[in-house]
Amino acid sequence: MTPTNRKAALLSTPVEHIDITQIDARPLLDAMGHMSFTSRDLARAGQIFETMLGDPACSVILTLAGSTSAGGCMHVYRDMVKYGMVDAIVATGASIVDMDFFEALGFRHYQGSAEVDDNEMRSLYIDRIYDTFIDEEELQVCDATIKEIADALAPGAYSSRAFIAEMGRWLKANAKKPGSLIETAYDHGVPIFCPAFTDSSAGFGLVKHRAERLAAKAEPITIDSIADFHELTEVKIKAGTTGLMMIGGGVPKNFVQDTVVCAEILGQEVDMHKYAVQITVADVRDGACSSSTLKEASSWGKVETAQEQMVYAEAGSVIPLLASAAYHKGVGEQRSARRFAELFQAAP
Repeated sequence: MTPTNRKAALLSTPVEHIDITQIDARPLLDAMGHMSFTSRDLARAGQIFETMLGDPACSVILTLAGSTSAGGCMHVYRDMVKYGMVDAIVATGASIVDMDFFEALGFRHYQGSAEVDDNEMRSLYIDRIYDTFIDEEELQVCDATIKEIADALAPGAYSSRAFIAEMGRWLKANAKKPGSLIETAYDHGVPIFCPAFTDSSAGFGLVKHRAERLAAKAEPITIDSIADFHELTEVKIKAGTTGLMMIGGGVPKNFVQDTVVCAEILGQEVDMHKYAVQITVADVRDGACSSSTLKEASSWGKVETAQEQMVYAEAGSVIPLLASAAYHKGVGEQRSARRFAELFQAAP
């Protein structure tokens, strides 16, 4: 088999993203409430999620870390925005660029296997996320597209939120797969923050943009992480009551929790996050932020303890259940996602 045929064979079964509108998880989640262990935790997490959505004063912030978007949950997050379950998003750059924007360009993620020869994968330019494959040559098209968007912008500093909004604007005219998370958030006025934005394909494209601009003695654009923190803190200040739905941990988790402390530093008295759910497989015993419990976050003044729930599970297996149950109960229907649009009308 030639390398070309071998690569085609390995990239032959696309990941299919689950559709929460076609699967009603309400009976399953309700039944889990009468079980034990993680099942009961998940049922309680569903109740907390529905409570935050039913609280008219509450703004819901979704955080994304890990690779659930590549693994089949991409449309789950898109539909959470579309159906009023999310008011703002904090994510890794990989979740937004390497996964969502990548597929909006018409590319796919593929079912593969963890039991492969990774030296062969490298020779074929196939990247592996456990049992999921990505064509590296297509990822480089993603890098180049980020550079193209950057090249078209006026020089200066942009928050990741402002740059991702420009990505959404670009997708409105150029997407090969309509209805990505970025495009849907753009349509609904939901800001997306990536505090480590350049830790993704965006980084490669932006570095090339910068190198070419500097070589031409021209000013490049830059991503301003301080503006990110300030803008998200303004979201918290404006929101008042907030609920967190956290997929994984990492930078997005800590970033959104720290807004409470940052608001206090700015002289603003804000409430701790009133509701919080975290889905993670991280071990609590190593002292890491990703695994720290929501009760622990209360000691830092970040999260209230009355309505919080840790769910120790692989997020791709349970977030579709939570989102499906909320969708079929219609708890997001009366909510307006455009809660923060006016905060950024004057931003670049």
